[in-house]
Amino acid sequence: MINIMITKIIDHFESNNGYGKLKEMKSEHIHTRAISKAVENGEIIKIKPGLYKLIDYRWDDLSSFRDICMANNKAVICLTSAAAYHGLTTFLPSRINIATPHNSIKFKLEYPVLKQFYFSPIQYNTGIEIIETSSGNFKIYSKEKTIVDLFRYRNKIGEDIFYESLKNYMNGKNNINEFIEISTKLRVKNKILPLIKVLAI
Repeated sequence: MINIMITKIIDHFESNNGYGKLKEMKSEHIHTRAISKAVENGEIIKIKPGLYKLIDYRWDDLSSFRDICMANNKAVICLTSAAAYHGLTTFLPSRINIATPHNSIKFKLEYPVLKQFYFSPIQYNTGIEIIETSSGNFKIYSKEKTIVDLFRYRNKIGEDIFYESLKNYMNGKNNINEFIEISTKLRVKNKILPLIKVLAI
Protein backbone atom coordinates (compact mmCIF):
# COMPACT_ATOMS: atom_id res chain seq x y z
CA MET A 1 0.00 0.00 0.00
CA ILE A 2 2.81 2.40 0.91
CA ASN A 3 4.60 1.63 -2.36
CA ILE A 4 1.45 2.40 -4.32
CA MET A 5 1.06 5.65 -2.40
CA ILE A 6 4.69 6.64 -3.03
CA THR A 7 4.13 6.07 -6.76
CA LYS A 8 1.14 8.39 -6.48
CA ILE A 9 3.32 10.97 -4.69
CA ILE A 10 5.95 10.86 -7.42
CA ASP A 11 3.25 11.24 -10.08
CA HIS A 12 1.97 14.30 -8.20
CA PHE A 13 5.44 15.87 -8.18
CA GLU A 14 6.02 15.08 -11.84
CA SER A 15 2.81 16.87 -12.78
CA ASN A 16 3.75 19.92 -10.67
CA ASN A 17 7.23 20.69 -12.04
CA GLY A 18 9.02 18.70 -9.34
CA TYR A 19 7.35 20.34 -6.33
CA GLY A 20 4.63 19.22 -3.97
CA LYS A 21 2.56 21.10 -1.43
CA LEU A 22 1.22 19.19 1.57
CA LYS A 23 -2.22 20.76 1.30
CA GLU A 24 -2.58 19.74 -2.34
CA MET A 25 -1.32 16.20 -1.69
CA LYS A 26 -3.81 15.78 1.13
CA SER A 27 -6.60 16.89 -1.20
CA GLU A 28 -5.54 14.00 -3.47
CA HIS A 29 -5.83 11.62 -0.49
CA ILE A 30 -2.09 11.11 -0.15
CA HIS A 31 -1.43 10.20 3.48
CA THR A 32 1.19 12.05 5.52
CA ARG A 33 2.78 8.71 6.49
CA ALA A 34 3.50 8.06 2.82
CA ILE A 35 5.02 11.53 2.47
CA SER A 36 7.24 10.92 5.52
CA LYS A 37 8.26 7.57 4.04
CA ALA A 38 9.20 9.23 0.75
CA VAL A 39 11.38 11.71 2.69
CA GLU A 40 12.94 8.86 4.66
CA ASN A 41 13.69 6.97 1.44
CA GLY A 42 15.38 10.03 -0.07
CA GLU A 43 12.83 10.34 -2.86
CA ILE A 44 11.69 13.80 -1.83
CA ILE A 45 13.22 16.53 0.33
CA LYS A 46 11.48 18.95 2.64
CA ILE A 47 12.15 22.59 1.74
CA LYS A 48 9.96 24.04 4.46
CA PRO A 49 6.84 22.93 6.34
CA GLY A 50 4.25 22.12 3.69
CA LEU A 51 6.61 22.29 0.68
CA TYR A 52 8.60 19.41 -0.78
CA LYS A 53 10.86 18.77 -3.78
CA LEU A 54 11.32 15.62 -5.84
CA ILE A 55 14.99 14.57 -5.82
CA ASP A 56 14.99 12.64 -9.09
CA TYR A 57 13.71 15.36 -11.39
CA ARG A 58 15.07 17.31 -14.34
CA TRP A 59 16.67 20.01 -12.18
CA ASP A 60 19.27 22.44 -13.49
CA ASP A 61 22.09 24.17 -11.57
CA LEU A 62 19.76 27.01 -10.55
CA SER A 63 17.04 24.91 -8.94
CA SER A 64 17.99 26.16 -5.45
CA PHE A 65 17.08 29.69 -6.53
CA ARG A 66 13.74 28.38 -7.73
CA ASP A 67 13.21 26.56 -4.40
CA ILE A 68 13.54 29.87 -2.58
CA CYS A 69 11.06 31.68 -4.79
CA MET A 70 8.62 28.78 -4.50
CA ALA A 71 8.83 29.06 -0.72
CA ASN A 72 8.62 32.87 -0.60
CA ASN A 73 7.49 34.88 -3.61
CA LYS A 74 9.00 38.07 -2.15
CA ALA A 75 12.54 36.67 -1.97
CA VAL A 76 15.04 38.14 -4.45
CA ILE A 77 18.52 36.67 -4.97
CA CYS A 78 21.00 39.39 -4.03
CA LEU A 79 24.55 40.45 -3.14
CA THR A 80 27.24 37.74 -3.49
CA SER A 81 24.78 35.15 -4.81
CA ALA A 82 23.63 37.55 -7.53
CA ALA A 83 27.24 38.54 -8.25
CA ALA A 84 28.23 34.89 -8.70
CA TYR A 85 25.23 34.28 -10.98
CA HIS A 86 26.16 37.27 -13.15
CA GLY A 87 29.81 36.15 -13.34
CA LEU A 88 31.06 39.21 -11.47
CA THR A 89 32.96 37.32 -8.76
CA THR A 90 34.76 34.03 -8.27
CA PHE A 91 33.57 33.95 -4.66
CA LEU A 92 31.09 31.14 -4.01
CA PRO A 93 28.92 31.93 -0.97
CA SER A 94 28.13 29.04 1.40
CA ARG A 95 24.63 30.48 1.88
CA ILE A 96 22.30 31.94 -0.71
CA ASN A 97 21.79 35.66 -0.11
CA ILE A 98 18.21 36.84 -0.43
CA ALA A 99 16.53 40.20 -0.01
CA THR A 100 13.04 40.72 1.36
CA PRO A 101 11.15 43.90 2.30
CA HIS A 102 12.32 45.43 5.59
CA ASN A 103 9.11 44.52 7.44
CA SER A 104 9.19 40.85 6.41
CA ILE A 105 9.18 38.05 8.93
CA LYS A 106 12.37 35.99 9.32
CA PHE A 107 12.51 33.49 6.51
CA LYS A 108 14.22 30.12 6.97
CA LEU A 109 14.25 26.94 4.94
CA GLU A 110 15.41 23.45 5.79
CA TYR A 111 17.07 23.51 2.37
CA PRO A 112 18.87 25.45 0.92
CA VAL A 113 20.72 27.48 3.58
CA LEU A 114 19.92 31.20 3.40
CA LYS A 115 21.20 34.57 4.54
CA GLN A 116 18.35 37.09 4.65
CA PHE A 117 18.79 40.82 4.17
CA TYR A 118 16.04 43.35 4.80
CA PHE A 119 15.82 46.09 2.16
CA SER A 120 13.93 49.37 2.31
CA PRO A 121 11.10 49.74 -0.25
CA ILE A 122 13.17 51.66 -2.81
CA GLN A 123 16.16 49.40 -2.35
CA TYR A 124 14.02 46.26 -2.58
CA ASN A 125 11.96 47.25 -5.62
CA THR A 126 14.81 48.57 -7.78
CA GLY A 127 16.50 46.38 -10.38
CA ILE A 128 14.56 43.12 -10.03
CA GLU A 129 14.87 40.72 -12.96
CA ILE A 130 12.87 37.53 -13.51
CA ILE A 131 14.96 34.67 -14.86
CA GLU A 132 13.29 31.78 -16.68
CA THR A 133 14.94 28.36 -16.33
CA SER A 134 13.93 24.77 -16.90
CA SER A 135 13.31 24.57 -13.14
CA GLY A 136 10.96 27.56 -13.25
CA ASN A 137 11.30 31.30 -12.66
CA PHE A 138 13.16 33.12 -9.91
CA LYS A 139 13.85 36.75 -9.00
CA ILE A 140 17.33 38.22 -8.92
CA TYR A 141 18.81 41.71 -8.98
CA SER A 142 20.40 43.00 -12.18
CA LYS A 143 24.16 43.39 -12.53
CA GLU A 144 23.86 47.13 -11.99
CA LYS A 145 21.76 46.81 -8.84
CA THR A 146 24.05 44.07 -7.54
CA ILE A 147 27.11 46.32 -7.81
CA VAL A 148 25.30 49.07 -5.91
CA ASP A 149 24.19 46.60 -3.23
CA LEU A 150 27.73 45.23 -2.85
CA PHE A 151 28.96 48.79 -2.36
CA ARG A 152 26.32 49.51 0.27
CA TYR A 153 27.13 46.29 2.15
CA ARG A 154 30.88 46.19 1.49
CA ASN A 155 31.74 46.39 5.20
CA LYS A 156 29.68 43.25 5.87
CA ILE A 157 30.32 41.38 2.62
CA GLY A 158 33.92 42.37 2.08
CA GLU A 159 35.52 45.16 0.08
CA ASP A 160 37.52 42.65 -1.96
CA ILE A 161 34.34 41.11 -3.36
CA PHE A 162 32.94 44.54 -4.18
CA TYR A 163 36.09 45.67 -6.00
CA GLU A 164 36.41 42.39 -7.89
CA SER A 165 32.78 42.61 -9.00
CA LEU A 166 33.07 46.28 -9.97
CA LYS A 167 36.23 45.63 -11.98
CA ASN A 168 34.65 42.70 -13.83
CA TYR A 169 31.55 44.76 -14.49
CA MET A 170 33.56 47.63 -15.96
CA ASN A 171 35.55 45.22 -18.16
CA GLY A 172 32.38 43.74 -19.63
CA LYS A 173 29.80 45.04 -22.08
CA ASN A 174 27.23 46.40 -19.67
CA ASN A 175 24.64 49.14 -19.39
CA ILE A 176 26.57 51.98 -17.75
CA ASN A 177 23.60 54.36 -18.12
CA GLU A 178 21.46 51.92 -16.15
CA PHE A 179 24.18 51.71 -13.52
CA ILE A 180 24.32 55.50 -13.19
CA GLU A 181 20.53 55.67 -12.96
CA ILE A 182 20.34 53.07 -10.20
CA SER A 183 23.26 54.51 -8.23
CA THR A 184 21.61 57.93 -8.44
CA LYS A 185 18.24 56.55 -7.35
CA LEU A 186 19.82 54.83 -4.36
CA ARG A 187 21.95 57.88 -3.52
CA VAL A 188 25.41 56.40 -3.88
CA LYS A 189 26.41 57.91 -7.23
CA ASN A 190 28.77 60.54 -5.78
CA LYS A 191 30.55 57.89 -3.70
CA ILE A 192 30.82 55.15 -6.29
CA LEU A 193 31.73 57.15 -9.41
CA PRO A 194 35.19 58.12 -8.13
CA LEU A 195 35.94 54.41 -7.68
CA ILE A 196 34.96 53.76 -11.29
CA LYS A 197 37.26 56.54 -12.47
CA VAL A 198 40.16 55.01 -10.54
CA LEU A 199 39.56 51.62 -12.18
CA ALA A 200 39.36 53.28 -15.59
CA ILE A 201 42.84 54.76 -15.25
